[in-house]
Amino acid sequence: MKEIRLHGRGGQGVVKSAQILVKTVIDKSGFAHFIPFFGVERKGSPVFGFVRFDNKDIRTKCQVYNPDCVMILDDTLLSAVPVFEGLKGEGIVIINTTKPLEQLKLPAEAKKAAIVDATGIALELLGRDIPNTAMLGAFAKTTGWVDMAALEANITETFGSKNTEAAKIAFNKTQLFEL
Repeated sequence: MKEIRLHGRGGQGVVKSAQILVKTVIDKSGFAHFIPFFGVERKGSPVFGFVRFDNKDIRTKCQVYNPDCVMILDDTLLSAVPVFEGLKGEGIVIINTTKPLEQLKLPAEAKKAAIVDATGIALELLGRDIPNTAMLGAFAKTTGWVDMAALEANITETFGSKNTEAAKIAFNKTQLFEL
């Protein structure tokens, strides 16, 4: 089973990106679910959610306390909330940022990291700071856990071609690092 925790701010598309991820896994005959967690539920507030997927039925229905992967849609959260808490050894970290890797203070548990300017991509293509679909492209490239063609189809179905283009651009621009 793969467990992912997504961190972002209200309005950045954490919920929709998780739903698209789950649909993509299910469409390929896998099993998946998403558990959202909202705090004060207003635009700009920190939000997070949990995704699990596997090739067999998933009975666990609680928060993800020890994720295999942490996806961070807003790098300001690095100093605001404990985004790396519980990351498994050999963990994967995917961050929307323009900062160099050396400035990110990644935990020792992280063995693979990816950075991409998902906000820049979203602003250029969509005119708004909604980095979720670009981050899905980065997720597909970094982990290899989802089929990119299926992901693109679900993004197009949900949001249209501009968002699909954001995912493709992010897939190609994501910088990968083995730590």
